[in-house]
Amino acid sequence: MITHRNLLAMTLCYFADVDDIAPGDGILHAAPLSHGSGLYNFPHVLRAANQVLPEENSFDPAELFALCRRWRGIALFAAPTMVRRLVAWAQVHSLDLSGLKTVIYGGGPMYLEDIKQGLSTLGNRFVQIYGQGECPMTITALSRFHIANREHPRWPARLASVGVAQSAVDVIVADAEDQPLQCAEIGEVLVRGEAVMKGYWRDPEATAQILRGGWLHAGDLGSFDDDGFLTLRDRSKDLIISGGANIYPREVEEVLLRHPAVSEASVVGKAHRDWGEEVAAFLVLHPGAHATAEELDALCLRHIARFKRPKLYRYVDSLPKNNYGKVMKRTLRDRLEAEDRGG
Repeated sequence: MITHRNLLAMTLCYFADVDDIAPGDGILHAAPLSHGSGLYNFPHVLRAANQVLPEENSFDPAELFALCRRWRGIALFAAPTMVRRLVAWAQVHSLDLSGLKTVIYGGGPMYLEDIKQGLSTLGNRFVQIYGQGECPMTITALSRFHIANREHPRWPARLASVGVAQSAVDVIVADAEDQPLQCAEIGEVLVRGEAVMKGYWRDPEATAQILRGGWLHAGDLGSFDDDGFLTLRDRSKDLIISGGANIYPREVEEVLLRHPAVSEASVVGKAHRDWGEEVAAFLVLHPGAHATAEELDALCLRHIARFKRPKLYRYVDSLPKNNYGKVMKRTLRDRLEAEDRGG
């Protein structure tokens, strides 16, 4: 249940933490209106900005860039997979980007190499937000300044983070007893403030569980650095525990994506009789490219601990995704379970 007060807090945080809007600017709804893009209609209405809707029902980079030539001061909200497609299109076409003001990304992990490519191709137009349906668009933000500040000694780490707490909320990382952890310690992300939902409709038990102690329990694992930048490690349900050791899939995915043949990577846990789980990687390769298991193992051993490297690789044509571009890791785990059953 999202109240008017929640939406007001979200809207004011847009101006404080995300971007400014001038009359006559616009938001290009590249993502579904039922998700974050639709929520961002509110700050644009307040500033008498345009709402631009593509004619195509599917995500079409050519149409989106054409609309950015037609309108000025355009902002768009996109999932990282959409950003990758925009960047790939821009890299092979000569484009007038003068109408594109801001690309706000969120809704899933943005890998370090992908945002670096985005900056090189589209310039200093990026802002990252981290939010949830229960705290819409309003947990943390990584500003345009911080994304572009290459001179900072911690720039790569900041670029891989989701930024700092937005103005209307408090954010902590906590242990299993909801006690705040120290910097660099990994725990669950907890949020409280004016943007947090009232609760779940007609479900007081679920509401009490997720809002216990006055904090929204986000279900994401992360850690803060000394400057208050939050880095997400993974969803708690995606954490791999092998031989009692915690393995965060995103850390492994970041390494696999360093291989020039790898276009996409998704890492999940596979049941193992002795170790509990072992690491499995699903890979999409660039057309015509090759990456052997030996090459990938060597790459992992150079950058992460031996026990974190995948024990098996599966090469696929595409990763299963929902209509917003998030990889459905449950589907990948189900596939591995089916293999074990001989299906």
